[in-house]
Amino acid sequence: MRDRRMVDLFAGPGGLDVAARRLGIPAIGIEWDVNACETRRKAALQTMRGDVRLFEPSRFKEATILAGGPPCQTYTVAGNGAGRRALDTVLSFAKRMAGGEDVTSDLRMLADERTGLVLEPLRWALMALQAGHPYEAVLLEQVPAVLPVWKAVGEILEEKGYSVACGVLRTEEYGVPQTRRRAILIARLVGKAVLPTPTHRPYRKGVSRSKGDPKLSPWVAMDDVIERPEPFVVVSNYGTGGDPKARGRRYSTEPAATVTGKVSRNRVVSLDGAELNRFTHAEAGRLQTFPIDFPWAGRDVAQQIGNAVPPRLAIHALAAALDIGGDVLDEALSETATWRETLWRESKAVSAVESRHLLGVTA
Repeated sequence: MRDRRMVDLFAGPGGLDVAARRLGIPAIGIEWDVNACETRRKAALQTMRGDVRLFEPSRFKEATILAGGPPCQTYTVAGNGAGRRALDTVLSFAKRMAGGEDVTSDLRMLADERTGLVLEPLRWALMALQAGHPYEAVLLEQVPAVLPVWKAVGEILEEKGYSVACGVLRTEEYGVPQTRRRAILIARLVGKAVLPTPTHRPYRKGVSRSKGDPKLSPWVAMDDVIERPEPFVVVSNYGTGGDPKARGRRYSTEPAATVTGKVSRNRVVSLDGAELNRFTHAEAGRLQTFPIDFPWAGRDVAQQIGNAVPPRLAIHALAAALDIGGDVLDEALSETATWRETLWRESKAVSAVESRHLLGVTA
């Protein structure tokens, strides 16, 4: 089996890449957004800037793992809904792709071009199979509304010899201090695909985190990862439909609500209602489980953070996809190492030029 290398489609600022790095897997991401690419550059994450649709697996010859989190704006409840309305059409395109059809021009005719991007990982997986170099594992992530697409992609991959597992995971059940739900697909060419086993208890409003399965750790609260001198309350617009009267509230002793691109607009107040400083980029990143010193850069950083895959969830999912456990997984999940320390350790092992060569990227 080839050494493990990962290519990450729609890589954003690097949630999946940070996870791969923690697990000792070289990764390269494809990302078109100039701001996310600036963050990736500062974080020393290998990047090819451009439109995923203009790339093919043959440019990443040594990659054995395909990962990706396509844009969610047309599927999320906070978006314009074009993806949800076009779901049946997208599913029909997937079936045509499985039959060998090129649906590129049809996908570009959708009301919102971003809707069809969820099928790019399928295109890559099918092309790799056709070339005789199938991916060892495939890991895909999106909002829950995309689960029907992942199921359709999974059925196609199963027909091609993969074992597939997909479902909706709750991030707080994997140690993320945030109640975010994500549709995950894991496919394995060898062995049985399974979703990662939860390590933490689910959050229930009004229920103490000491309650629940004693075999699981308590869910993680905001004040476990954010150091502030006093307790606080976050007033969020998430799930309100824009209605100010419906704004949700989470205490610092609870997990955050879903972190979105509007995280910098959330009010942070004291227990008696006094206005406090809003979340810094570093604090918002911590709610997504990025290292405290992760070098956010470029413009619209809040949007980058909200769009990212939580690295801790990605570590669990990648480990499940690759059957990684024991000390390697425990070390990857450790919160002790800063990002600077991670880069320093890696700089002693392989240079950026060497890692580019090892990934087999061609100009």
